[in-house]
Amino acid sequence: MEEQIHLIDHPLLQHKLCQLRDQNTGVKDFRECVEEVSSLLCYEATRHLPLKEKNIQTPFGPITAREIDDKALAVVAILRAGVGMLGGVLSVLPSVKIGHIGLYRETKTHQLVEYYCKMPTDIASREVLILEPLLARGETASAAISMIKNYSCRHISFLTLVASREAVERLSKDHPDVALYCAAIDEDVNEDGYIVPGVGDAGDRIFGTK
Repeated sequence: MEEQIHLIDHPLLQHKLCQLRDQNTGVKDFRECVEEVSSLLCYEATRHLPLKEKNIQTPFGPITAREIDDKALAVVAILRAGVGMLGGVLSVLPSVKIGHIGLYRETKTHQLVEYYCKMPTDIASREVLILEPLLARGETASAAISMIKNYSCRHISFLTLVASREAVERLSKDHPDVALYCAAIDEDVNEDGYIVPGVGDAGDRIFGTK
């Protein structure tokens, strides 16, 4: 569903994306850019969050203000690269509960294997933001969404820096009820499964590994 695909073209976000794409950007700057882009995507993905009223005292008098219900949201990072996005989300939602999903592809059968899954105990009552920096073919993302749906979550959104056209089409087909928020949609995926032009291997660039 086209209305579920949110391509965020804010100038600040696109400026940071330029730095992420640059092969000369070092680990420290790359990691910081991932967090900054993640916070901007989180801002867009939480526009609909419910608010609750709270009576407070300002320096000049009382007021009934509004704040986010901290029981309304959970964040799930797909290991390992999704962990790199957590800092940006926590900078704007420091009290959010966090879950983790670990998936890998078995080399002989090419089947996805779940090796880790830990969720907040009350995740079924929360809206969920799933974090993964890159969506190349979309298989892992689709499987992760299915895992979250098994917890009977009522609302799921997916945050990614760059998605391929193939991945967008797959998620739209497999999970038309899930909103996707991204900074760019690239057209190609190479034979090694990397988005082209993309940003390279996000996990390696975040953690300084090869």
